[in-house]
Amino acid sequence: MRILHILDHGLPLHSGYTFRTRAILKSQMRRGWEVAAVTGPRHGDSAAIAETVDGIDFHRTAPVRKTLPVVQELHEIYAFSKRIDAVVAEFRPDVLHAHSPVLDALAALRVARRRNLPLVYEIRAFWEDAAVGNGTGREGSLVYRATRALETHAVRRADAVAVICAGLQIDLVARGIDRNKIFVSPNGVDLSVFGEPLPYDTALATALGITDAEVVGFIGSFYDYEGLDDLIAAMPQLVAARPKVQLVLVGGGPAEAALRAQAAASPVADHIRFVGRVPHTEVERYYSVTDILAYPRKPMRLTDLVTPLKPLEAMAQRRLVAASDVGGHRELIEDGVTGTLFTPADPAAMALALAGLLADRQSWEQRRDRGRAFVERERDWARNVGCYAPVYQKLTDPLARFTPWPTVPILNA
Repeated sequence: MRILHILDHGLPLHSGYTFRTRAILKSQMRRGWEVAAVTGPRHGDSAAIAETVDGIDFHRTAPVRKTLPVVQELHEIYAFSKRIDAVVAEFRPDVLHAHSPVLDALAALRVARRRNLPLVYEIRAFWEDAAVGNGTGREGSLVYRATRALETHAVRRADAVAVICAGLQIDLVARGIDRNKIFVSPNGVDLSVFGEPLPYDTALATALGITDAEVVGFIGSFYDYEGLDDLIAAMPQLVAARPKVQLVLVGGGPAEAALRAQAAASPVADHIRFVGRVPHTEVERYYSVTDILAYPRKPMRLTDLVTPLKPLEAMAQRRLVAASDVGGHRELIEDGVTGTLFTPADPAAMALALAGLLADRQSWEQRRDRGRAFVERERDWARNVGCYAPVYQKLTDPLARFTPWPTVPILNA
């Protein structure tokens, strides 16, 4: 089986998008499939038109000159489709596998129809909802509705559609998309890379000044929808209940300046630490010194429909997880079993939940065991990647095309 993955961006850039991509491609390669990837104009400049990064062959598309909105996107689709077509002629794939955003699917569709190749379109989030979550769009606006219409158009024309969670599947079915051609490829962790947790890093804890603290942490990107302002707002009440608690925020993003200002003005500013961005190879050190990973996402379409990756990483690292009770978190976390859920956008409820978890130390080891077991059982990419096999087979095997669509279970739905 030869699969060409069509991506917005890829390694060596680091993001949740590239880490999921790496996990998929490396797991497919371990199954013996031949895999390559082509990145779009938005990846940016590259040193070479083709390169191998971490054992994966990437083909690059040159950036497109900036121009007016809509015209810009049309130019990107045209340039990307030309590059995909050239790579198809060289790599000769059996399947095209495009990953969101929708521009990638539209570029891939042009090539799929021209080359008579099946197309799988994988949606990690709806582009229009991501724009609202990032503060660059408004729900219900003309741009929002146009982007949604393009997404629906691409999904209708794709031969099969992968989504990362049940929330996205339900939304597409409500649009009239055939449920049978949608399958769930859930977020997961590559335990061959992100495997056994590191021992407690005393040197790092000393450097951060948290050796004698109860540590609540967040590791990820600082967007408004992550709700970190609510977490900082919860700190005075949490410190009153647990005087030794420290909040450690690792990462960066658009909301960072506002969050730093909010923390500096807090009456418990000395209990809040910003680390900044750290290399991905260092992330496990920060997990090792953190007791609870908090994910206070705000309630909105994006967070209700999309499951995040970070809680799974925390469970894999045997950390306690506390998260807001939104749809995306409920697909990953069983309250009181693998984690703790609290009312979203409610600092008082968050402080109460975190204080209760910190006080319930006798349950920690059992919770850690259950979280790690859940990832090993249901969210390890070595197992999850198998969901693609029956779909690829149906799309490429002339006999299988006339059989019913395979039933792929929705894990932990």
